[in-house]
Amino acid sequence: MLRHTFCHIPGIGVITEQKLWDHGIESWDNASDLGSSRLSVKRRELIERYITESRIQQQEQNPGYFAGLLPAHLHWRIFPEFRKDVAYLDIETTGLEPWDHSITSIALYDGREIKTFVQGQNLDDFEEEIENYKILVTYNGKCFDIPFIQWYFRTRLRHVQIDLRYVLKSLGYSGGLKGCEVQLGIDRADLTGVDGFFAVLLWEDYSRHGNEKALETLLAYNIEDVVNLETLMVHAYNMKAQETPFGRDLRIDLPVRPTIPYTPDMRTIRRLKDRIFAQGPWS
Repeated sequence: MLRHTFCHIPGIGVITEQKLWDHGIESWDNASDLGSSRLSVKRRELIERYITESRIQQQEQNPGYFAGLLPAHLHWRIFPEFRKDVAYLDIETTGLEPWDHSITSIALYDGREIKTFVQGQNLDDFEEEIENYKILVTYNGKCFDIPFIQWYFRTRLRHVQIDLRYVLKSLGYSGGLKGCEVQLGIDRADLTGVDGFFAVLLWEDYSRHGNEKALETLLAYNIEDVVNLETLMVHAYNMKAQETPFGRDLRIDLPVRPTIPYTPDMRTIRRLKDRIFAQGPWS
């Protein structure tokens, strides 16, 4: 989709871009046809200059160039061309406010390898690892995960961000990450019903009582989020691309689900659920 994009060029919005497409100027590859358009010579020269630079930036694998010029709601267009530089990211915490709570685990998935970072084990390794990627895909990450990480590590993540909460909402999907998954046919199996609040209980069960099964269940849940983010990203990209004249040609296959290295412990899940219903969560 990126090579069909002209909205990153100053003065070119979606309406002008659509006019270019309608005029047969459907990609950077046939920009030579600009001479037959009604654009001024100055505007044509500007477009040609940006297309030349865009080719260079794409070849040099610099998604930040395009993210800096495109409006945020069009950042989904960057995805396929820079897919190998994407990390799907999700964090689990002890609460909602970073100044009062801490990160318990972070899951990263790049479409090839799953990585986890756990408080008290290897959480500090996250800062170095995240620099291996250029684009972060999250769900509600702009409001929660990214600010929390930046506060916790006293750092700044300068990556390109694609927050699927807003992309999916523009497509009519809402209700949180799990709600969007259900609407798009993603089944969490044994982890159905486990949510962020329950993840706090799992961490407390592990950290207070040494229940390793609780930690394994937490990591299985955390990883489930990032693995599903890839599927949601592809779904969203395909649906967005379908809104353009090129949707059929741009469609990409849904990813193959990887093997998750942790298995949720149903005994732990049932015990904690029983405790919630019987007594409420511990303080």
